[in-house]
Amino acid sequence: MAEFKEDPVTEYDRELVAFVVDHTTRWRDHRDVNYLDKWEEYERLFRGIWDGADKTRESERSRIITPALQQAIEGKQAEIAEAVFGRGEFFDIVDDRNDSDPTDIALVRQQMHEDFKFSKIKKALDDIILLGELYGTGIGEITVEEKTVMTPATQPIPGSSMAAIGVREEKKFMVQLNPINPRNFLIDPNARDIESSLGAAIEEYMPYFKIVQGMVDGTYRKVGITPSYNDMDLEPVQEMSPKQDDKVRVIRYYGKVPREYLENLKKQDGEEVVDLFPEGSMAEDYQDMVEAIVVIADDQWLLKAEENPYMMKDRPLVAYQADSMPGRFWGRGTAEKGYNMQKAIDAQIRSHLDSLALTTAPMMAMDATRLPRGAKYDVKPGKNLLVNGNPNEIMMPFKFGNTDPLNMNTANMFQGMLLQATGTIDSTAMPDKVASGEASGAGLSMALSGLMKKNKRTLINFQEDFLIPFITKAAWRFMQFDPDRYPVKDFVFLPVSTLGMVAREYEQQQMMGLMSTLGAQSPIVPLLLQGVIQGSSIGNREEIVASLQQMSQPDPMQQQMQQLALATAQAQLQKTQAEAAKAMAEAQKAGAQAQAVPVEAQAKVLAAASKNTADPMADEFEKRMKIADRLIKVEDIKSNERIAELQNLAKMPRGIDNLQ
Repeated sequence: MAEFKEDPVTEYDRELVAFVVDHTTRWRDHRDVNYLDKWEEYERLFRGIWDGADKTRESERSRIITPALQQAIEGKQAEIAEAVFGRGEFFDIVDDRNDSDPTDIALVRQQMHEDFKFSKIKKALDDIILLGELYGTGIGEITVEEKTVMTPATQPIPGSSMAAIGVREEKKFMVQLNPINPRNFLIDPNARDIESSLGAAIEEYMPYFKIVQGMVDGTYRKVGITPSYNDMDLEPVQEMSPKQDDKVRVIRYYGKVPREYLENLKKQDGEEVVDLFPEGSMAEDYQDMVEAIVVIADDQWLLKAEENPYMMKDRPLVAYQADSMPGRFWGRGTAEKGYNMQKAIDAQIRSHLDSLALTTAPMMAMDATRLPRGAKYDVKPGKNLLVNGNPNEIMMPFKFGNTDPLNMNTANMFQGMLLQATGTIDSTAMPDKVASGEASGAGLSMALSGLMKKNKRTLINFQEDFLIPFITKAAWRFMQFDPDRYPVKDFVFLPVSTLGMVAREYEQQQMMGLMSTLGAQSPIVPLLLQGVIQGSSIGNREEIVASLQQMSQPDPMQQQMQQLALATAQAQLQKTQAEAAKAMAEAQKAGAQAQAVPVEAQAKVLAAASKNTADPMADEFEKRMKIADRLIKVEDIKSNERIAELQNLAKMPRGIDNLQ
C-alpha cells in the first residue's frame, strides 16, 4: 500500500484559502438570491417534475405539467445544434497570407478534427447548448489530460516470417470540454464576461478516489481530507435522495490572487514575510495580482495553488449568453422567455382536470340519520346500499355543474403565446395548418423569416462568444503540450455553420417552387436541384451531387455532332457570301465596260474622220486618241483589280460571329 507524508498546513495556506472562500461565498449568495430558485423551477418544468412550490392556487389538486416549454427548449436547441454541426465539421482554419505552403494548415485541421472526435467535443457542445437554452448561459471548462491511447497492431518477429499481434500504446495530450451547470458556477457579479472578472470558480462534488489519485501522482497536495456531504444544491440534477457517499466538495478557482500569497506558500513558518493586510488598508490585497489556479476542498483544504501554467495566461473557461442581456454575465434562455405562458397553460389545464374530477366522478347526497351504522357507501357498479327507508328519499345523485369545454381553447391560445415568446414553432400543429390552408404561403414565409432571424441571433452569440474562443484556446494548449504534432503558429479559426432545420426546409421549399415555375427544360433547374441535395441531410448527398454534375456535362458524341453541324452551316454561309461577292464584282465590271464602250466608239469615229481630212492637226489628234485609249485600258485594269480583291475577301474564313 502506498504511503506518503502529509504536507503541513501553514498560516499562508489559510490566508489564501480565506481569500478565495470569502469571495466565492459572496458570489454564491448573490447568485442564489437572484437566480437559483428560478433555475430550479426551469429544470422541473423541463423535466416534468411536480413540486408543491409550483402550485398556481392553493386548492389545486392536479399535478400535470404540459410539454409546451419542453418542446420549445428542445426545438431551439436542435435548431442551433443543426446549424453548427449540419455540415459535419464545425470549424475551419485560415493560414497566414505570407505562407505559400498550404499543407501544414491542412494537417493541423485534420489532426484537430480527429482529436476533437476522440474527446467527444461535439457531444459536450450539444450539452452546453441545451444548458444555455434552459438556464440562459452555456458554460464550459477546458481541461488538458495526458491519455494512453491503445490501438491493435502487428509487429514482425526478427528472424522469422511470423508477426506478433498485440496492442500499441501511445501517449497523447487531449483537450477536454466539460459542460458546467450554472448552479455549479460562481463569478464576480460585477463582471460582464469571464476574462474581465476578478475570477471565476466551479463548485461541485468530486469522487473521493479522484482526490486520492491526484495526491498520489502529485497533482494535489497531500492533506488529510475525508469524504463529506453538506449541500444538495450542488447536484447536477434535482433528486429526492442523491448519493452522498465518497464525495468531496471542491472549488476550482481560476482568476487573480495577490502575488504575495503564492510567494509565501513557498516559505516556512517563522520566515520574514510581507504584511499582507496592513491595518486600515482595503486595497492592499488588489495592488499586485497574478493569474492563478487554486483548488480548495471543503472550504479549508488547499489542494493546489499555482500561477497560471498556460502560455497565453488565459482562463480555461468559456461561456455565452443564449439571448443577450447587456450589462450582466447571466443571459436569458428559452425557459425564461416561455415561463409565464407555461405557468398559464399549466394553470388552465389543471383547473380543467380539477373540474372534470368534480363533474365526472359519481357522488351521492345521503340522509345521514337514516343510514345504518358502520356502513361504507362507496359508489361502484353492482354495489348494494342498505338504507332505513325509501332509497329515493334518502339518497340522490349529486353533481357540481358541467365542465366548460372552452378551457382547452384557452390553453391552446396560451400555447400560441408561448411559441411566440420563445421564437419556436409547433411541430405537431404546423402540418395540419398548412394542409387545411390556415397557414398561407405569405403568412408562413413571414413567420419563418422572423424565426430564422431569432435563431441567427443565438447562433452568432454561440459562435463569437463560445465556439471560436474554445477552439482558439484548445489550439494554444495543443501547441504548448504537443508541439510535435501542432506547430506554434498564429492560426485564424472560422466557424463553419449552415442553416438550421427549419430554415433549411423553408429554403428547400422555396427552391422547389422555383424549379416547378421554371420547368424541366430550364438550364437553371439542375443547379437548383444540386442546391436542394446539398442542403439535405441524407448520407450520400455528395455522391448524388457528383452524379448530377456529371449528368449536366454534354455528351461527347452529341457535342461532336453539334460542332459538325456548326461547321457545315459556317461553310454554307461562306459559300453564299462568296457567290454574292462574285456577282457584285461582275456587276461592277459590266458597268465599267458599259461606260468605256461609248468613249472607245467615239474615239474610233474621230480617228476615221481625221484620216479622210487634210487637216495639218491630224498628227496631234492621233496622239490624243492614243492617250485616251491608254486611259481606258488603265481604268479596265483597276476594275479587274477591285473584282479580284472582292473575290479574295469572300474566300477568307469567317468566325462563328457570322452566324449571328
